[in-house]
Amino acid sequence: MKSPVFNRRFVQVFGALILVAVISFSGGAFAALKLPTVIGDNMVLQRDQDLKIWGWDNAGQEVSVSFGGQTVKGKANDKGRWEVTLKPLKTNAKPQQMVVSGSGGEKITVSNILVGEVWLCSGQSNMSFAVGRSYGGDLDALTANYPNIRMISVPQVGVQEPQDNFKGQWEACEPGVTANFSGVGYYFGRVLHQALGVPIGLIDNAWGGSAAEAWVRRDILEKDAQFEGLMARWVQTEKTFDFDAQMEAFKIKKAAWQAKVKEAKTAGKPVPPAPRPPRNVLTGQHRPGNLYNGVLHPVIGYGMRGAIWYQGESNAGRAYEYRNLFPLMIQNWRDVWGQGDFPFYWVQLADFKGEIQEPADSQWAELREAQTLTMKKLKNTGEAVIIDVGEGRDIHPRNKRTVGERLARWALAKDYGFDKLAHQSPTYQKMEKKDGKILLTFDHVSPVGLYSFDTREPVGFSIAGADKKFVWAKGKIIGKTQVEVWNDAVKDPVAVRYAWSDNPVANMSSMENLPMTPFRTDDFPMITKPAASETSAASE
Repeated sequence: MKSPVFNRRFVQVFGALILVAVISFSGGAFAALKLPTVIGDNMVLQRDQDLKIWGWDNAGQEVSVSFGGQTVKGKANDKGRWEVTLKPLKTNAKPQQMVVSGSGGEKITVSNILVGEVWLCSGQSNMSFAVGRSYGGDLDALTANYPNIRMISVPQVGVQEPQDNFKGQWEACEPGVTANFSGVGYYFGRVLHQALGVPIGLIDNAWGGSAAEAWVRRDILEKDAQFEGLMARWVQTEKTFDFDAQMEAFKIKKAAWQAKVKEAKTAGKPVPPAPRPPRNVLTGQHRPGNLYNGVLHPVIGYGMRGAIWYQGESNAGRAYEYRNLFPLMIQNWRDVWGQGDFPFYWVQLADFKGEIQEPADSQWAELREAQTLTMKKLKNTGEAVIIDVGEGRDIHPRNKRTVGERLARWALAKDYGFDKLAHQSPTYQKMEKKDGKILLTFDHVSPVGLYSFDTREPVGFSIAGADKKFVWAKGKIIGKTQVEVWNDAVKDPVAVRYAWSDNPVANMSSMENLPMTPFRTDDFPMITKPAASETSAASE
C-alpha cells in the first residue's frame, strides 16, 4: 500500500503534466500566426505579377513565407498584421505547398496550390445564380470534372466596419461543388481554362439584390457632391430605422395570422398567406459601404487578373445616377487593389418585363446606356450585351452559359492575345440625315457584316422628328456596317433609338451572334434624372 505522501506527489506531478498538455494544446488552438481564408489549401495564385501574401501574428514578430523556390520575410505591425510580396510566378498546374513561419516556431502549411489565372465574380443575384439552376446546368454540373479550376465563395455579410476575413474554403471543380457555384462565373472560367490550358481561380462574392452604392467605400460617396441626395436619404434612414420595433410588429402580425390559419382550417377555407418578416436594412445589401466592407474588403489585395460583374437591376430606377456611380465603383476597386487598371467586364441588363406595342421611355434602357457609357470613361473595360437571352417573366434569365461565354470573349481578346476574336457587340458610331431618312453607321462589325436575325428586315428601331415623338421605323442593311431607317410619316427625322425598352423586340447582331448594343442618338431628358426640386431638397 502506497503512502499518502506518495499519492499527493503523484497527483501533483500528474496534474502538472495535464496542465502542460492543456497549455500546449491551447497554444496550438489559439496560435498567434494566422492566414486569411482566401490564402488557403487548394487556392490558385495569379501568375506573372507580384503577389501579396498577408496574415497576422504577434506585433513585431518576424514572419517568413516560402513558396516556389522563394523565401520572403516580413514583420507584423503594431496591430499584428504582416504582409510580404512574392516575385512573379510562372504557370504551374502541379500542386505545390507554401510554408509560413512565425511566432515560437509556429508553421502553417498551405497545400495543393496551383498557379494560373484568377478572376473575381461579383454583382447581384444574376451573378450568384447557381450552375445547377441554369439551363443545362444539371448536365454541366454532372460533367464538371476540372480539378484545375478552383472556386471559393464569400458569405453574405453587410456591415459598416471593414472585415478582414470570412468563413469559406477553396474547392476543386467537381459536380457537387460546381452545381452551387455562380453560373456566369463557372462558364466564364471554363472557357478560359479550355482556351488557355492553365489553372483558373474564381472568387464569388455576389449578393442578390445588391445596389452599386453598397459596393463603394462610404467615405468616397460622402465626399462626392453628386451623391449628396443618396447619402442624405441613408443618414435619415439610419437615424429613424428601428428593426426591433419592426420585429415586434411582425410578431403581432404573425400571431394574428396563425389564429386566422386555425380558423380557416376549421372552416375548411383556404389558408391566408403568411406575413413577411422585416429585413434589417442596416445590415443588408443596399446600405452604402456595406458590401465593400463585408464581402469585398476580405479579398482586397489578393492577386487576380481582373473582375467580371453582373449588376444593375437594383439601380435601374436611378439610371442617371448610375452613369457616375458605376465608374466610381470600378475606380474605387482599382485604387484599393493596387494593381493598376485591371480588366473589368460587366453584363448589360437583359431583356425583362412585358414587350411594348409603341415606343416609350424606359428605366432599364437608361441603365443599359449608363453601363455602355462607362466604357468611354474607363479603359480596360468591356460590356457583354444580352438583350437576346432574357426572360420577360423572370428577372433571372437561366441561360447563364451564353452570358459567361460572352464575358470570356472579352478576356480572351483583350487579356490573352486572341485579339482577332469577336468580343464587342456592334456599336452605334454616327448618323447622317438624307432625303427623309437616317443612315446609321456602326463600329465593331465583323468582316462578314451586320446580320438581322430571323427576318431580313431590321427590327427594333424607332424614329422621331422635332416633336420628340418616337414611332417604329422601317430598316434596311446597307453594305456591311450601315443601316438605313425611316418612317414615311416622319418627314424630317432628328433622332433614332434602337432596342430602347425594358424588353426590346430587336434582331440586329454580328454574325458571331453578338447583339447590337442598344442606343439612342438623342440627348432628350432622361426619366431617371432627378427633378431640380429633389436635388435642392437633398442639399438643404
